[in-house]
Amino acid sequence: MINWDSIDTVMLDMDGTLLDLHFDNYFWLDHLPQRYAQIHNVDLATAQQKLSGEIRQYEGTLQWYCLEFWSNALNVDIRSLKEEVKHKIQIRPYVGEFLTRLRQQGKKVLLVTNAHPQSLSLKLEVTQIDQWLDVIVSSHQFSEPKESQKFWQQLQEAEHFDPARTLFIDDTARILDSAQQYGIRYVLGIHQPDSQIQRRMEQHPAIYHFDEIMPPLTNEVTAHG
Repeated sequence: MINWDSIDTVMLDMDGTLLDLHFDNYFWLDHLPQRYAQIHNVDLATAQQKLSGEIRQYEGTLQWYCLEFWSNALNVDIRSLKEEVKHKIQIRPYVGEFLTRLRQQGKKVLLVTNAHPQSLSLKLEVTQIDQWLDVIVSSHQFSEPKESQKFWQQLQEAEHFDPARTLFIDDTARILDSAQQYGIRYVLGIHQPDSQIQRRMEQHPAIYHFDEIMPPLTNEVTAHG
């Protein structure tokens, strides 16, 4: 599927791509409504209705991803509530081997995420995936989400990548659309970002797991077994 000789830079989303999206879905759809109901002394149905209405209107904007924004809007400490269920943060299959192979092949590996720094720090603390990454970029650094062309322009200025020799992998179609529009030649989706929910991505070429596109071992590694 992928000619690795034509790629210098690999950009990877975090939630739903390197990490199981189940944690995020569970947090926003189950844990937060329950805790919001307890904290504000309302019934669960009222809490769910308020949260789903509030959150939906910001989808795809930087606020949607901003923990500080939601902590203020909902009058709860989102980071602390995420800590309560951090045992659910999981790396997706084959991630460690895939990232190790990319590094062996001399590819530049970037984590490119819309995750807020507070969420990012928690997930790195739990998973330690930063050990396999060259660069970590949160869209909050640029005050623009990955959905925006301004994000890609600022990322280009910061990292000087060649879009024609870049692979970008993400589980969200509208973000892959944005990367493609910017000129990134190779974009790839994820079929089932939440391990607990069946889903196929139809808008872009996609994989279930990284073993489907695993770069070959380098000659040096092969020679030494």
